[in-house]
Amino acid sequence: MSQPLDARQYAPATQRNREAILQILQQVLPPAGTVLEISSGTGEHAVFLAPRLRSHLWITSDPDPIARSSIAAWQAHSPAANVLGPIALDVCEVPWPIEQPPLPETLQNLNLSQQPITAIVNINMIHIAPWAACLGLMAGAERVLPPGGILYLYGPFKRHNQHTAPSNAAFDASLQARNPAWGVRDLDEVRAIAQQHQLSWLKTVEMPANNLSVIFQRT
Repeated sequence: MSQPLDARQYAPATQRNREAILQILQQVLPPAGTVLEISSGTGEHAVFLAPRLRSHLWITSDPDPIARSSIAAWQAHSPAANVLGPIALDVCEVPWPIEQPPLPETLQNLNLSQQPITAIVNINMIHIAPWAACLGLMAGAERVLPPGGILYLYGPFKRHNQHTAPSNAAFDASLQARNPAWGVRDLDEVRAIAQQHQLSWLKTVEMPANNLSVIFQRT
């Protein structure tokens, strides 16, 4: 059933970062395959990025039913043949719903043996979630990605346990005031966890508004 268009939510940061994210994805994504977007949020990134990455299928997901309604509404408003979902996916749960049959109803036409997941994209999640979400993301990426598969992270990070800008320090304090389990993560710690899950760090790219793109590859 289609979602009403007024279910669409808006994240102003999407307008500011989507072009920069697209440029990085065009450089680092494998040539083909399916992209699994973890924590698609409003759905705005998916409907912008997927039509510009037409050699890939794009699966949207989020654990929040309100977010999934927004994602579906954006997909109805800006339809693209290569966007699938949204599916309910909580990174802390094992297995993820795409790991074994039957696939979720919104993916019934997807054949993962023909178009396997070759990349995972995660934008602005691990700082607005408990640390367990980062652990679950890395563990899931190890299970789901084939050798050579890409894990792309975007967001603010500390470097060597230091904030990269006063605005990030203030943002971190506001996050922890909302939920003490949230907060800007240290990139060294994230890289260490990734390495434990057969994910090799490829590069880090400076992005707008003191954010980073961090790219890992499944070994």
